[in-house]
Amino acid sequence: MVGVSANQGPLSCRLLLLFCLLHPGASGKPHPTSNNPREEDVSIQGVRGSSVELDCRPGPAPIAVLWSFTPLGSLVLQPVAVTNGASTRIESGASALGVVSLRNSSLVIEELREGAHGHFLCQTLLVSGGQVHTTYLYLTLTVLVPVSKPRVQLNDSSPVEGLSVVATCAVREGTEPLTFSWHHHTPQGSGEVLVGLSEPRLQLDPVNRTHLGWYVCRASNAVNQLSSDGAFLDVIYGPDKPVITVEPLGFTEDGFWASEREEVILSCLAASNPPSHYVWFRDDSQIHTGPTYVIASASRAHTGLYTCLAHNRHLDTHTQTTVQLTIYYPPEGQPSCAVLPTLGGVTLLCNWTGGFPNAQLHWAGPQGMGPTAPSSVTWSYPATGLPNGSIFTCMGQHPTLAMPIFCRVTLWEPPGNPTCQTTATVGDQFIMLSCEWPGGEPPATLSWLDTHQQSPGDPSSSPAVYLLQAQSDLAGREFTCRGSHPLKAPGSHCQLRLEAPQLAVDEALVSVLEGEEAWLGCALQQGTPPAQLIWLGPQQQQLKGSTYGFVLHPEGTHLRLQVRDADPAHHRGTYQCVARNALGNSSRNVLLEVLRYPAPPNVTISHLTYRRQRREVQLQWAIHGPGNLTGFLVEQRASVPSSEAGVWEVAASDIEPESRDRRLGGLDPGVLYAFRILAMNHHTAGYPSEVKTPVDPAFSAYPAVLGAAGSGVVVTLVASLLVFLYAARHPHTFPCLRRLLVPMEHRQQQRGSRESFETPAGTETATTSSSSDPVQDSTDAPVNVTITVTATPQGP
Repeated sequence: MVGVSANQGPLSCRLLLLFCLLHPGASGKPHPTSNNPREEDVSIQGVRGSSVELDCRPGPAPIAVLWSFTPLGSLVLQPVAVTNGASTRIESGASALGVVSLRNSSLVIEELREGAHGHFLCQTLLVSGGQVHTTYLYLTLTVLVPVSKPRVQLNDSSPVEGLSVVATCAVREGTEPLTFSWHHHTPQGSGEVLVGLSEPRLQLDPVNRTHLGWYVCRASNAVNQLSSDGAFLDVIYGPDKPVITVEPLGFTEDGFWASEREEVILSCLAASNPPSHYVWFRDDSQIHTGPTYVIASASRAHTGLYTCLAHNRHLDTHTQTTVQLTIYYPPEGQPSCAVLPTLGGVTLLCNWTGGFPNAQLHWAGPQGMGPTAPSSVTWSYPATGLPNGSIFTCMGQHPTLAMPIFCRVTLWEPPGNPTCQTTATVGDQFIMLSCEWPGGEPPATLSWLDTHQQSPGDPSSSPAVYLLQAQSDLAGREFTCRGSHPLKAPGSHCQLRLEAPQLAVDEALVSVLEGEEAWLGCALQQGTPPAQLIWLGPQQQQLKGSTYGFVLHPEGTHLRLQVRDADPAHHRGTYQCVARNALGNSSRNVLLEVLRYPAPPNVTISHLTYRRQRREVQLQWAIHGPGNLTGFLVEQRASVPSSEAGVWEVAASDIEPESRDRRLGGLDPGVLYAFRILAMNHHTAGYPSEVKTPVDPAFSAYPAVLGAAGSGVVVTLVASLLVFLYAARHPHTFPCLRRLLVPMEHRQQQRGSRESFETPAGTETATTSSSSDPVQDSTDAPVNVTITVTATPQGP
């Protein structure tokens, strides 16, 4: 048995030893050194530039792995890489294969090169059953080369139509077999058309104009597929015989016709590549070059023969086409119809002047044909028995028109009756009476009549306007607008009466509770529009939408005033609704009462003690007497060492009406606080409770004594008493103990004289009041606290 240590000697010596073990002869093909060699031949494909992994696939973990390579067509075995598990060596010549590395026993080649095309041998050395074995694995690696971008070559890129063209697709490299396909793109963008398969050569014989466009070759192999850039095939042809179009004209037996003074556009098109050059002739005289000839305003002088010559300058070929253009002279526009009211009937008018010859006009009515005349015709028709919706038609005919042109008049009576309205103008200096009766053919005739049935002006069509200077004596006067129509019986009219505005309020007295919304409303009952509604406040100031606390809600002739969050001090009083128009004004008053909520019951503080090192207090209270309440308000103030107490501040305001206790925090232990509580009924506060200061909770050593045992309790108690005694004689050394040991009356003296004496919790003081609101601070004697501690040792 041969043993090899992976940690002895340099790597080159170990590699030499391994090579000798795996290659027992100086030359020749390696042969196995075990009774059961493992020899296989595996084929693997890789792509140039990519990566490939060659797996040796050993059974047990090998002691060493050696990779060798034999290029195609060679018998020389070249070492590539070797590893013993702890050290790895890559031969310098392996760079011809790519970037080589070992991953366990597998050979990894990145950036694969064509030089890696050949046979690989993996030899492994392993120990199994106390013996050294070698295995062999033969792998054949085929390196595939991607196809390069193809390039299209045309033997003639600009052939003349009818010749032969050959297109060739050239590929620089790529592993065979290669396949090819040809695609055609037209300049009109009609899409891609497959025109050839499999062959790198495309022949167009003969070439025609449909072959014009871009040709793309696509080459592919087992690795990839690439397309070439488009090669443009420009087929030369034409020109074909020109086609002349004229717009916006019609056809005649000899050619085209057009109306005088119209714009006439003659267009010529002849298929050609390169595009044709166009020349226009009229009666053998050149008049224009280009595909389009425009006559801005046609006249009789433009009648004649028009020839379009198309020329292909590349081939020096030409074609031509000739057409006849004739200018006609019809009347402009179309016939116009009108109807006028007359006494007992109507007069129908039809006109269509101009043109050569003159247009012929014909009237036709519900009972047959009417008169006929050139250019203009009039027909008087009685209205007696004429039904509503009767149609009269005027037909115009002219030689230039393929079909007659009609205009129609439909007689119909206006719907309903006239409507009257008034409008103030020029700052209410004038009143304009307006009467309208829209619809109807012919239009209705309107006239204004005053109180004495006299017409101040001539009859007119709708609308009829009458202007009056605004003055107070117009109030109460009536005016009538009378309308007449040939198809409607007389008697259609409307009336209006000029009046100063009149008001009505929703409620003359409005009562709301403090903090609620109040709604005041007034409406315009009658009066000549337009009328303006405004609200004035208790101080006779006009209330607008921008006035704080007030909102106006206009609703047609109704104007409502919304008072938000009613306050007795600001909103109580008499409001005035005022209406104004050009004839006068009027007003109505509304009294707004803002009532306070009833007073809630009285409150007394029943318990007020310190908690958590005097940073919190526990407050308890009770209520006395009848009354509704919606919550409680707790106030606090800090007492200062002066003749005046601090300002009351809100300590808690969100207390439910069912609560009877509250914990208040955020206190400064070095400040003496006073508290009071008030019951609240919405916005009404009750009489404040007595003012009290919090007290410390009673001290009890009973739980500590019960928990102590043995003589250690006595010793601890004695030591504690000595500390308290020392602190009492040296108060500045232990300020915290000083506050505990200094007598209460000494602290009461420090609070001195104040306007309100604050009572510690735990004392009861009667509360009296001489008015409904002032706060009376009660006084009480100071409280002396004596702490007595007794400790009794307990037996085991």
